Order: sequence, then structure tokens, then C-alpha cells
Amino acid sequence: MKPYYLLLLACPVLFSYCSKSKTADPIPPPAPTVNFSITNWDVNGVYSLSDYKAVRINALIRLHFPVAIDRATVTAAIGFNGGNDITSYLNGDSVILLQPAAPLSYLTKYTVTISTLLKSRPGGSLSQAVNFSLLTELDSSDKFAQIPDAQLLDKVQRQTFTYFWENGHPVSGMARERESSAETVTTGGTGFGIMSMLAAVSRGFITRAEGRDRILKISNFLINNCSRYHGAFAHWINGSTGVTQPFSANDNGGDLVETAFLVQGLLAARQYFDAADVTETDLRTKINTIWDGVEWDWYRQGNQNVLYWHWSPTNGWLINQQIKGWNEGLVVYVLAASSRTHAIPKVVYTEGWASNGGIINNNSYYGYQLPMGPSNGGPLFFEHYSFMGINPNGLSDPYANYLTQATNHTKINYEYCKANPQNWYGYSSQTWGLTASDGPAPGGYQAHSPANDRGVITPTAALSSFPYTPTESMAALKFFYYKLGNKLWGNYGFYDAYKLSDPWFTSSTLAIDQGPIIVMIENYRTGLLWNLFTSCTEIKNGMKQVLGFTAPYLP
Repeated sequence: MKPYYLLLLACPVLFSYCSKSKTADPIPPPAPTVNFSITNWDVNGVYSLSDYKAVRINALIRLHFPVAIDRATVTAAIGFNGGNDITSYLNGDSVILLQPAAPLSYLTKYTVTISTLLKSRPGGSLSQAVNFSLLTELDSSDKFAQIPDAQLLDKVQRQTFTYFWENGHPVSGMARERESSAETVTTGGTGFGIMSMLAAVSRGFITRAEGRDRILKISNFLINNCSRYHGAFAHWINGSTGVTQPFSANDNGGDLVETAFLVQGLLAARQYFDAADVTETDLRTKINTIWDGVEWDWYRQGNQNVLYWHWSPTNGWLINQQIKGWNEGLVVYVLAASSRTHAIPKVVYTEGWASNGGIINNNSYYGYQLPMGPSNGGPLFFEHYSFMGINPNGLSDPYANYLTQATNHTKINYEYCKANPQNWYGYSSQTWGLTASDGPAPGGYQAHSPANDRGVITPTAALSSFPYTPTESMAALKFFYYKLGNKLWGNYGFYDAYKLSDPWFTSSTLAIDQGPIIVMIENYRTGLLWNLFTSCTEIKNGMKQVLGFTAPYLP
């Protein structure tokens, strides 16, 4: 055994060594908190879009992060207005799975929001908030029972006609501007409404006497109550008093284009009500009084070789808008050339409307040559309003074959919607048609076209094109009626417009959009309004002898 004193001598060295070993290892500081960003997200396996379209109603949403998420922060940080349950956490809590508690609603927009309140398990925060939206799919089931095509056309014509019959102003009988317009009636829309009444009598929706008496009521009101401005009527009129309602600040007088739409309808009625009895004779006399009173030539503004759209007793020619083609105004020049009292010579048509040939286009769009008009054709009402009375079949002049013009313009519009260059949700071979109509804010009512495409589809565009594109128009009609159902179908036929991308559906109806639906479907089915208008001796003479048109109905 070693002596104890040797052990005591060794201990100070040992203790000194042990003490130095402990003080050499300081406690490390805590690791710094690291913020993080979302890696990506997916909806039903489609990754990282800001705006999803046509999402299945049983949506599965996954949020992917580079770190494990603190579950306690998820409820406050993640929002989904679809009423979600968080069904699970995956990959060590780095993936959050959102599953709606119940199937989402069809055609509804939802938003997923992820705020910076979201934290990771180590304590870092989401560095930048994220949000994305999803629009669910359209319910593709039929909303109404299928019926034969002919019955569907009957139903559309009959129900749309009620806009003019049941919603007509009780005092004047004229067409209200909109369903909701209590006193404001529209001159051009009334002309369309008169033509719709002729179709309605022909189809048995109303009796001949009922149609005759309503048009006589309108004619009496126009003669006895309404202001005329060198024979032209104002765009808007008070339906009880006949007083002009300004269309805009400077537009408080005659509107030659609206007057032409009115006279087009009245002349068709004159030809339809051809009986020798006292009442129908009286109606024809009053229509002639209105027709002969329009001073078309005076609207040349000092004998210029062009017609002007507006004149006001307080503002004169201040608006100064010439009626030059290609647009809806062809019927103005046809009527002006056909007038028995205030006719224009051909030079006004040639230099004014046709701009000495400047009206010609002849470029091709989507494989269709367009004889006249702007690039891609413009809004489709260009091919509707004048051709409610003017029959384009076989009609030609030096500038165009008018059936080719109308058909190709419509097919360009159709093909544009199919191609969908702006990638609007819902455009297809079944949902197409760009023309003037209501639209969502901002913007409201606009002339929609390929040059002004806001994603708004207007039923009157495709439905009033039945004479030009019967197959494409029928496909659109079936989609509007069967697939969109009550979202688009109301008491007066189809509502004015919709936009699936928002989604947005108006509940409005307008006279100038409802009227062409009835009339152009009737022209497609029987040619009734074409035959009536072009049977007028004055119209035949004006179109052939003055303007130089050729057509089988212009012998």
C-alpha cells in the first residue's frame, strides 16, 4: 500500500485538471428563429396558380412548406371561405391538407388566404402572406326537361314576346327601355317590339285584333303626344306624356337611327294588316303619316352627302355624329332612299354610308373573309338591327354580298369565342356571342366585341344570328336554356348577359336585345318580317332604283 501522503500530493493536480475541463465548455446560445416561405400549393394536383377555374366541387387543397408547421397557429392563419376541415398534416407537418367539410357549391368563387400569423414548429413566421382563388365547375346537368328543338324555339319566342306585351307601357303601348323602366320608353326598341307582335300574331300567341289594336295605340301616341324633330323621334320618350327624355346631356332631340328602327317595324305592320276594314285601314293611314313625316334629307345637315345621327332644338348639330358604315345603320339609308316625301339621292349613300368604298375590308379572320367593317367584324348587332327587315339573302351591291357579310361576321365572332385568346372561363362552341349589352362593374353597358372583350356573353348575339349560323346558334340556345337554367332564364326570356369568369349574371332585360331574338328567329323559321318589309313598294324602289341593290326580291 502506498503511503497516504503520496495520494494527497497527487490530488491538487487532479482537482486542478478537472476544474479547468468544466469551464472550457460554455453553454451554446439558442439557435436564431428562421422565417420561411410557402414552397407551393396545389388544388386537385394542379400547382401554384393564382386563379383556378372549373375546380371540382370535392376539392382537395394542399399547402406545402419547407418546415414543420406549428399546428396551434393554423386556425388563425389560414382562411378558406369554403368552410374547410383540416383533415390531416402530412410529411412531418410540412404539408397541410384542406378538405371542405361538404362539397363546394357549383359555379362559385372561393378564396384561400394564408397570413403571416402562421408559424413553424421552431418558431419562425411565414415571411409573406399568400392567397389564391378557385372557381368551381358548372353543374352540367339539365335544369329543364328536354323538349324538341321546334318547341324550344316556340318557347323562347313566346316568353321573350311577353317583354313587349306584358311589360309594354300601359298608356303609350311602347316598349319600355328596360324591364325596370317605369316611364322611359324607347323608340328603336318599340320598332323591334312591333315586329315581334307580327310574329306573335302569326304564331297565335295573340290574336290579330290584339296585335292590330296595340300597334294602333302606339301609332296614335306617336302622332298625338310625341315631339318630332324634323320628323324624327327622340331616342327616349316618357311613356305617359310623350315628352322627350334626354338620352345624354346633348341628345335631347331627334335620333335618326332610332327613328329608322321604329319606321322599319311600322312599315312591316302596314304590310301585315292589309285588310279593307275600317280599323286596319286607319292603322295603315297613321303609319303612312309617321313614315312620310320623317325629313330624312334634312338630316344631311346643309345638303352634305352624308346623314347625321342627331339634331337637337337647343344644341343643334353639336353631337355631329355622321352615320357611316359599317354598323347597324344600313336601314337608315334604305329608308331615306325609299322615302316618298324626303328622299336622298344615291350619292349620299355612296359618299356618306360607304365612304366611296372605304367601307370595304375583305381581310380574313379565322378563315372567313369579311367584306366590310372593322377588324374581326365588331359587335354582332351590326348584322341584326337593320336585317330584321332587310333580307340579306341574295342581296348585293358594289361593296358586298350581304348574306356573306352577315354569315362571316357571325362565324368570326363564334370562332373568336372558341379560340378564346383572352382565356376567359366558359367560352366555347356552346357559350359564345359578343354584342352590346349590360356587363359587370366597372364598365356596365358596353358594345362587346373581339376588340372589346370583357368576358361577357350576351344571349341575343347568338340567338339573333339563327338565320346565319343555325347549328351554332342552336347549340348556344341549348346551353343557355338547359345548362344555365334559371340563372339566365326569367319571366321575359333570357336575361341580358352573363360572365362565367366572375361569375356574374344580370337580371336585366332590354328592349333592343329582346326584340331581335324573336324577330330573327322568326326570319330563320319563316322569313316573315323580311317578306313584309321588302314587300313595300317604296322599299323595293329605293333599294333597287336609287341605291342599286340587286336581290331576287327586287325584280
